[in-house]
Amino acid sequence: MPSLKDLKNRIESVKSTRKITKAMQMVAAAKLRRAQESAEASRPYAERFNAVMAGLAASVGGSDSAPKLLRGTGSDQVHLLVVMTAERGLCGGFNSNIAKLARQKAEELTAQGKTVKVLTVGKKGRDALKRDMGDMFVGHVDLSEVKRLGYANAQDIAKDILARFDGGEFDVATIFYAKFQNVVTQIPTAQQIIPASFEETEGGDDSGAIFDYEPSEEAILADLLPKGVATAIFSALLENGASEQGARMSAMDNATRNAGEMIDKLTIQFNRSRQAVITNELIEIISGAEAL
Repeated sequence: MPSLKDLKNRIESVKSTRKITKAMQMVAAAKLRRAQESAEASRPYAERFNAVMAGLAASVGGSDSAPKLLRGTGSDQVHLLVVMTAERGLCGGFNSNIAKLARQKAEELTAQGKTVKVLTVGKKGRDALKRDMGDMFVGHVDLSEVKRLGYANAQDIAKDILARFDGGEFDVATIFYAKFQNVVTQIPTAQQIIPASFEETEGGDDSGAIFDYEPSEEAILADLLPKGVATAIFSALLENGASEQGARMSAMDNATRNAGEMIDKLTIQFNRSRQAVITNELIEIISGAEAL
């Protein structure tokens, strides 16, 4: 049974931990608002951009004149998985859920006889996957020094991926990130970016209208598809940013409440132990007095 001193030290330790988790919760709540606004503001542009690109891609079809980013290499043997996670932990299952989805995809592709390569964005994803998939790593993007993510960061990642695609290092590229829904819900998502895949949104591209493009659809796609890769990556980074803060806020809130419950239990245990010590001392005094 722990002594009174041990219990008192433990109570003080848990109180200090509660102060830290409460402060982290407040910081995450402050950062969440800005991150959520950025993520939600990017969605209309990304959705409209994809709708226009879907219309262009549909008109081009699978013709030989279509850009390579649209038609692909003609093979799907080598897959590049771009796993995008946070640089820091203490955010619940945010990082592990993304890594789990990427691991499942890699196992599925490997079972089909495909070659898998992994590019990590964020330290936590690399740490989570390096034990099982370390031999598949081909690169890492460190964003730990970036205070606020911008489109330039997405462009740098997109340039690296496009250079690898032009160099024939892979056939299919898929990004993994968490889509922000609310503070308690972040949905791990896999999105193919090469070859470009667009879902036609109902009425999203002025359905029924006829467009005449100048220059040709192929020329426009050749110019816009690299920007589409960067846009998809930027949207994923923003969604990840909001998801990370939401997950951290929720995790720190749970930790703060758990610390409070532990303090209450330890306090009760401390009071009972102190009461037992006082009772024993009184018994010894009474016994001594009676002996006299």
